Amino acid sequence: MSADPRGAVLDLQRRLGQEVLGQPALVERLLLGLLANGHLLVEGVPGLAKTRAVRSLAGHLSARLSRIQFTPDLLPADITGSEIYHQDGDRDTFRFAPGPVFADLVLADEINRAPAKVQAALLEAMEERQVTVAGTTHALPPLFMVLATQNPIEQEGTYPLPEAQMDRFLMKLRVGYPGVEAETAMLRLVRDEERPDGSRPDTRDEPRLAPEIVFAARRLVHEVYVAPAIDRYLVDVVDATRHPGRYGDELAGWIQVGASPRGAIALDRVARAHAWLMGRDHVTPDDVRAVAIDCLRHRIILSYEAHAGGVDADRVIATLLQRVAVA
Repeated sequence: MSADPRGAVLDLQRRLGQEVLGQPALVERLLLGLLANGHLLVEGVPGLAKTRAVRSLAGHLSARLSRIQFTPDLLPADITGSEIYHQDGDRDTFRFAPGPVFADLVLADEINRAPAKVQAALLEAMEERQVTVAGTTHALPPLFMVLATQNPIEQEGTYPLPEAQMDRFLMKLRVGYPGVEAETAMLRLVRDEERPDGSRPDTRDEPRLAPEIVFAARRLVHEVYVAPAIDRYLVDVVDATRHPGRYGDELAGWIQVGASPRGAIALDRVARAHAWLMGRDHVTPDDVRAVAIDCLRHRIILSYEAHAGGVDADRVIATLLQRVAVA
């Protein structure tokens, strides 16, 4: 493992790409979320390696993964933990039993299958990186990161995430079907993993990435230079979602509510992480454009006209990016 943080992260990207076949964009976005210290919402139909990608990421990090399968009967205490009664001799005490949210990486599987009260239990954890139970605040691990998944096609028995919680995700990623060659390689990979003797060819015992390297990489990402013109450009992109009429009547009819200031903050953080991962010490307009759709698609609300016309958020943001000029 390279002692250089960028070399270590690039090596991690390579290894993840060997295990999560046909999804290079997903692998890159997982790393950008890790570098930018933000939470990710991953959307895709079943079987597209969403859970596998998160488990692979945790497997290559010296990090504890906690998986929460969201169901309609889940309770907030099932996530945050609760006070448990203990009898110690003549003393009766309550001790806090941490829930599964107290992990480095938290996989919230099918997050939209739990009711709003349970989803709200994640709000404080995601925003403040702490949990309050029975009036006592408990800090979460320094590497804490929520990676939530949801299925976009099966909506029966689901509870759509409220805008307040959607806004707390740094990026919303959409996972599509792999290509034919990638799916063929996937078959061979799964076949190797199912060997009766439990062995796989070319298996290497590679070291895990220590949290200290991730923290060092984050410090370097923070130092990436952003010129005033780039600051203005990314703010103009976000502001365009609030005043789309300046960029055409068509766009004005598509957007009902624009992105919040968290959109600009997220775009800045992820653009710096993207520039650093590409080996640059400064952000370019291409870095902003490369991550804008993932950072903003869940922060705008489309109009009825857009839905009726089959226009999705990706198309709206892509159109804005074509029309917003660099300062």
